[in-house]
Amino acid sequence: MLHDRAALRLPDEFSGDGVADLAPLRARVAALNARYRHHGATDVLRGALKDPEAGRIAMVSSFGAESVALLHLVAMVDRNTPVLFIDTRLLFAETLEYQAEMAERLGLRDVRILKTDAETLKQRDPYGALRFSDTDACCALRKTVPLENALQGFDGWITGRKRYQSGTRASLDFFELEEATGRIKVNPMAHWAPEDITAYMDENRLPRHPLVAQGYPSIGCQPCTSKVAAGEDARAGRWRGQNKEECGIHFINGQAARKGESA
Repeated sequence: MLHDRAALRLPDEFSGDGVADLAPLRARVAALNARYRHHGATDVLRGALKDPEAGRIAMVSSFGAESVALLHLVAMVDRNTPVLFIDTRLLFAETLEYQAEMAERLGLRDVRILKTDAETLKQRDPYGALRFSDTDACCALRKTVPLENALQGFDGWITGRKRYQSGTRASLDFFELEEATGRIKVNPMAHWAPEDITAYMDENRLPRHPLVAQGYPSIGCQPCTSKVAAGEDARAGRWRGQNKEECGIHFINGQAARKGESA
């Protein structure tokens, strides 16, 4: 079933003030990491979706260059897992087509399409030019706040982040606490290398995002994604020329990551 969340509420600010008492949450995350430290991605996923310590969990997916591997794992564990897909209205047409194709192919039963409503976009970005003057504000408007609204009913969320992707992710663990919201983030593929992902896709005959073959190893919104040359980092094409490494849905110590920062 496909749910079009086109009228999501957009508050004036996402305060990110944090949770009053983080100690119990930190203890829960530590317990989960200890319990699953020597397990593989499938066991981590199964634990996240079934372990009472993890709570109510959704998956957040961009349906990007490597997303299909984790989507396939989730489908094998539980096809009823809520999958949240943020349509910023600035995505490549190929991404939208790929999302629909993969959701059907994998039998995902609860894909939720998140959008900032058109009236809010008209008020806050009337000419669609916010990305030129303030990319952080654009990401917040089109991605961060819609996702925060959608995650209100969940205790945590599954991500596709991996240690190799950037310095900000180099020490990524399977479970981590998002202190600004008190939610647990689950990173089942944290320890996977690029060759592991390629091998998994090949073994399971999973279709690649069509833009990968055109030189886009990391794919976001069309205006902020460029091709990557041979020898460049896979994420070099994201926000090229800007001091920006994350869209804002992932934070380091409550702040959006900048190039050169480490977790």
